[in-house]
Amino acid sequence: MKMLTVALLTAIAGPAWAQSHAHAHTDAAPATAPAAVDHSKMDHAKMDHSTMDHSTMDHSTMDHAAMGHGTAPSAPRDPIPEVTDADRAAAFPPINHDAMEHAPNVHSLLLINRLEHWDGQHGTGQAWEASGWVGGNINRLWLRSEGERSGGRTESSDLEVLYGRSVSPWWDVLVGVKQDFRPADSRTWAAFGIQGLAPYKFETSATAYVGEGGQLAATLEVEYELLLTNRLILQPLVEATLAAKDEPEHGMGTGLNKVEAGLRLRYEFSRRFAPYIGISHERLFGDTADYHQAAGEHTRDTRWVAGVRVWF
Repeated sequence: MKMLTVALLTAIAGPAWAQSHAHAHTDAAPATAPAAVDHSKMDHAKMDHSTMDHSTMDHSTMDHAAMGHGTAPSAPRDPIPEVTDADRAAAFPPINHDAMEHAPNVHSLLLINRLEHWDGQHGTGQAWEASGWVGGNINRLWLRSEGERSGGRTESSDLEVLYGRSVSPWWDVLVGVKQDFRPADSRTWAAFGIQGLAPYKFETSATAYVGEGGQLAATLEVEYELLLTNRLILQPLVEATLAAKDEPEHGMGTGLNKVEAGLRLRYEFSRRFAPYIGISHERLFGDTADYHQAAGEHTRDTRWVAGVRVWF
């Protein structure tokens, strides 16, 4: 009977004891909050940031300016030493102007643009075209020559002596004399012309001649260099000659006399030495063609050429 009474009292008092125990915990004072951390006194250089839990940190309450994150140091850690007189002397040594080599005021160039053997429909022969100058950047003395041989004799040749003055970075004005040398006779001309680099890099030369007997003539030549590679160069060329008067004794008619068009492919072993092969076609026109045909000569010819281009 006593055991039954004790069990009944325990069943009634159990829930009440649990409820009073829970209220005791609820009414207890909360745990003391952790003390605030003064980040301005922390040495962040010695902290291991890889182990810090930044997700639980309230960055909005941090004074980053006081922590030194918002400003750069005003002076380098290792101050730059002052520049001394010895440093200045080492950086700017004295210059001995007497020991300096200056470029000469007079320059020169000789270019043999064509020195070739040709094989045409009506025979074989040789031809040349050369030019050179000596002088400064503005004023120069020019020499130009071209000619042709066939059948063991010189068919035509000439030499020009010209004064040239640069009138722009790309153009020279020329004035001088031209002397024709032929097997039968020769002639002297006064020459006036211009030569230089036209737009799109066309090398252009145009010269007018005043000869004996009041004859007027002109020569126009245009060349272009197409770089297939740095050393392999294709060079088209067109040359035309004109005259103002008929001269049957010289085989020269009025108007367009002759046109020569060529295409040469050269390989530059160096800039100074370049062999080439190519093809050239020339044709006579008008009265000039009639005079040469009456003398038993041909008025047109296509030639294969092989030669060398050199300059010094």
